[in-house]
Amino acid sequence: MITISMASTEEKRLLERVAETALSVMGAEDAALDLSFVGRGRIRALNASLRGVDRVTDVLSFPTLSGVRLPLVKGDYPCDVDPETGKVYLGSIVICRARALEQAAEYGHSAMREIAYLTVHGILHLLSYDHIEESDRVMMRAAEEKILAVLGIGRE
Repeated sequence: MITISMASTEEKRLLERVAETALSVMGAEDAALDLSFVGRGRIRALNASLRGVDRVTDVLSFPTLSGVRLPLVKGDYPCDVDPETGKVYLGSIVICRARALEQAAEYGHSAMREIAYLTVHGILHLLSYDHIEESDRVMMRAAEEKILAVLGIGRE
């Protein structure tokens, strides 16, 4: 179950497909998450208060689990299964739409491509991927590219 806030109907359709595909490719079909869009001020405040980085960023992820094992098996997380949906709640993602639009222009591709990429990136963080170490960055980038290829979203 993917809950998306502050998005147009077109964005919601795309992002539901992106999230469902990402979770499926990564072996986490039984997962749920929240995704919302925020403004510059809100993402800067979150970044400053939670990460100690006082600047606007593009995406932040707030995982509820650490060390997620894939494929995701609900029995491994019995306390995190929503009894109503039967899904394991992974956490939430916030995207700064203004920053995403700027990056799309910088990279020369569509806003929807950038937002799809940021969604995939955020989901991978919820699944315990990171990019601090170079070896981790390489693994995360490969997973991002694999998911985007399955979606048919390439570099424009």
